[in-house]
Amino acid sequence: MIGSTRTRVGFIGAGIMARHHLEEILDGTSQTEVVAICEPSAAAYAAAAQLFDQHGLPVPPNEPDWTRFVARYGGQLDAAFIITPHALHFAQATACLEAGFDVLLEKPMVMTADEARALIETRDRTGRLLVVAFQGSLSPQVREAARMLRSGELGPILNISAVVWQDWATLTEGTWRQQPALSGGGFLFDTGAHMLNTVSDLAGEDFADVAAWLEDDDRPVDIRAAVMGRLVSGALVTMNAVGSAIPSCHSDIRVFTSKAILRTGIWGERLELQRAGSSRLRRVSSVAPMQIWDQFLNVRAGRTVNPRN
Repeated sequence: MIGSTRTRVGFIGAGIMARHHLEEILDGTSQTEVVAICEPSAAAYAAAAQLFDQHGLPVPPNEPDWTRFVARYGGQLDAAFIITPHALHFAQATACLEAGFDVLLEKPMVMTADEARALIETRDRTGRLLVVAFQGSLSPQVREAARMLRSGELGPILNISAVVWQDWATLTEGTWRQQPALSGGGFLFDTGAHMLNTVSDLAGEDFADVAAWLEDDDRPVDIRAAVMGRLVSGALVTMNAVGSAIPSCHSDIRVFTSKAILRTGIWGERLELQRAGSSRLRRVSSVAPMQIWDQFLNVRAGRTVNPRN
């Protein structure tokens, strides 16, 4: 449920993924006003402007320089949605928190552990909200799956098997996503970050051991990866990332417990359960999906908990 209080947001970044999120906001019923955009590419801003035209809405102004954007709109925004190359996340999110904005930050959060600790310190010091846009962590499906696993009703976790595949290498050819200085990594750090995060949420405990293999297929960043791990409890985990698949983008996570098999996806795109005695997986229909911006608004309003707060 989304409240009626209007939220004023500024978009930092208006690339393909940003426009996907923007269209969801414009198509939705949430009380949100997109006040301004920060996008240095004239072509990307023009594409974003078309979305507003299609919805019969005035086009927000563009301030291409993000430092001037933060200074200019310091008193006019409630929140900032940051969808930019990974290397910019730390500086931009820090500046937005310091300016008094709540922040929805595209994944991955930052480039290094030191940056992560520093950004959390800034969040705590400013008292602002920082949410990382992991659809899996925020989705009602993954939250319900984690609740069932933590409750003990399904028995202890035995194994977790996860896979994500996409024609990522082809789609990101020639873009910043294959430039290590801007991206920080390849498929496992980009799309695969959703898998790493959602599996960790479902596991609900620390890893005792981890091993990984990454293949770059003669590109500047990893394209394929396999990760194996053992949880503190002894449960075994495998994660498989295929960034050179045929044209497609899908995922599958299965959690095997002593009493059931639970199935979801890295974005929380489904929730299915097969209990002992049943012949097949059945959809858990009581949990409805929710868009990432609406999830953020619910966290901001205190209706749901901020994952890994």
